[in-house]
Amino acid sequence: MIYGLLHRASAEALLQVARNPRHLGAEIGFFSVLHTWNQKLQLHPHVHCVVPAGRTLARSRSLDSISPSLLSPPRFFLPIQVLRRVFRGKFVAPLKSAFQHDQLHLSGDLALLAQPKIFAAWLRPLFRKDWIVYSKPPFGGPDYVLQYLGRYTHRVAISNHRLVSLDDGQATFRWRDSDHHNQQTLMTLSRNEFLRRFLLHLLPKGFVRIRNFGFLANRRRSTLLPLCFALLGTVPSQIEPKTSLVRESDPLWRCPKCGEPMAVIERPLPSTPLPRSIQFP
Repeated sequence: MIYGLLHRASAEALLQVARNPRHLGAEIGFFSVLHTWNQKLQLHPHVHCVVPAGRTLARSRSLDSISPSLLSPPRFFLPIQVLRRVFRGKFVAPLKSAFQHDQLHLSGDLALLAQPKIFAAWLRPLFRKDWIVYSKPPFGGPDYVLQYLGRYTHRVAISNHRLVSLDDGQATFRWRDSDHHNQQTLMTLSRNEFLRRFLLHLLPKGFVRIRNFGFLANRRRSTLLPLCFALLGTVPSQIEPKTSLVRESDPLWRCPKCGEPMAVIERPLPSTPLPRSIQFP
């Protein structure tokens, strides 16, 4: 429930602030990616929102690219002060509603929060804090962003190349220390603690961690994306299926001895006895 709320609150905040004529006055499109870990494998839920530099203007069917003059100082896409206040409200209010409808399962160290008065006292200061929204242009351009996210979105919390050793029940892995210019550092954890941190990032079955909003939303993009391409005067590239890369004449199996194509002549059932002439390596 909390991960879904994080997706919805961040998306609604972006859409609402962008539609405001005082800021952008436009319908934007973007996709969001949920990440739950930091470099130390600790729980750090956050959402990356990638917004194309284009907009459909309010009350019109035109589209243009967002120029620097449309960006709020200091050259942010949308005003950070406004974004974080809207995001805070859209997150805290549904969180309070979820508690009132018994949708939060509070146990362990959070068991005390199950009492309404204690939960209300814990929730109240959240409206007094400045929430953080981090916004920046892509350093390497759009191609770099998509390439980076393409490698990152479908990975688990830690990749194999960061694993160093597993000796005497101790797991050692590399991590980047952002406080010291992303210096590569080694961390050693007990086997149980390493597994505990890794399992924190298994998402609920069926949870969608990459979502599309605005003119990229699943229900709208079939109508709005052709309009965007038409207004930009471009034609979307057609991606051929992978099967087209394989020539029909290329056989799927070749004999390891002679190199000639092999053909399936029979598929025996597990209970079918095989002739003596058939041997497996």
